[in-house]
Amino acid sequence: MIDWLFSISTSVCVAITLLPCVNSDHWLFRCWEFPRLQIMLLILLNSLLLFVFKTDYYAFYLAAMIVCFAWQAHWVMPYIPGYPTEVPGAKTPLSHTVKILTANVLMSNRNATHLLACIHQHRPDMILTLESDEWWQAQLHAIHDDYPYRVAVPQSNLYGMHLYSKLRLTDTQVAYLVESDIPSIHCHVEMDGSTVVHCHFLHPAPPSPTENTSAKPRDKELLCIARQVRPDLYPTIVTGDLNDVAWSPTTRAFRARSGLLDPRIGRGFFNTFHADYVCARWPLDHLFHSHHFHIIDIQRLEHIGSDHFPLLTELHLTQ
Repeated sequence: MIDWLFSISTSVCVAITLLPCVNSDHWLFRCWEFPRLQIMLLILLNSLLLFVFKTDYYAFYLAAMIVCFAWQAHWVMPYIPGYPTEVPGAKTPLSHTVKILTANVLMSNRNATHLLACIHQHRPDMILTLESDEWWQAQLHAIHDDYPYRVAVPQSNLYGMHLYSKLRLTDTQVAYLVESDIPSIHCHVEMDGSTVVHCHFLHPAPPSPTENTSAKPRDKELLCIARQVRPDLYPTIVTGDLNDVAWSPTTRAFRARSGLLDPRIGRGFFNTFHADYVCARWPLDHLFHSHHFHIIDIQRLEHIGSDHFPLLTELHLTQ
């Protein structure tokens, strides 16, 4: 009986490790890119039980678990603290800094108090809200005096977004890059009245049984932005809820094609979703930037009543 149990548990671990390797955009395959940390824990538990009970085929099963664990680990390893960082830390900068708050508010969340308190505590230079509708737009009217530059795209389909900025915004554009009801915001941000930073704010739809069954629209939007940015020519920031994890093949391709850097590498996972379930968390909210910046600080902030934690990133413009 126990042999059959280990046969099943080992087969499950192998299957969910191999499914993302299948060349398919369907959510049934792509969803397993997200919980790699959780799968690693499942593999460790299965391996420990195999070692304790030592069934007839335990050596074979254990070898399979070692291979699966190594495969999963190679995806997430760069985000373990101690891994070589990709972005240098800033050295007590006094100027040319920008602090950005990225917050998926959860459209059904009807308590703005926590987000407003978070804004007042951390005083970011720019705020991006996602899933924000007309109700959220009204609640955030309270911060208008502090954030005179704004872009509002309220929608009731979970893909509304609002941008609030203390820094001057120019060449602002709301674009629907792939899907007609999924907006993105693109603008130039003036830092210290001189340097212009090109910013892109995104929230593509995820591959899931309730939304897009295919990952193609999300992947297409990310790679579309990757082709547009020119970090060799000007400072660039891309942030938002990308509905993709930091270690996925698509995000890796985005970084490779765009030339943008990930300040989390070597510093931590900063899992922003799901805020309510400790055992089911992964990094869905991101900020990538060009080589012109060094990192001052990056934090996952406190719970604001959403299914996402806010992400706060502070950068120093060095070039």
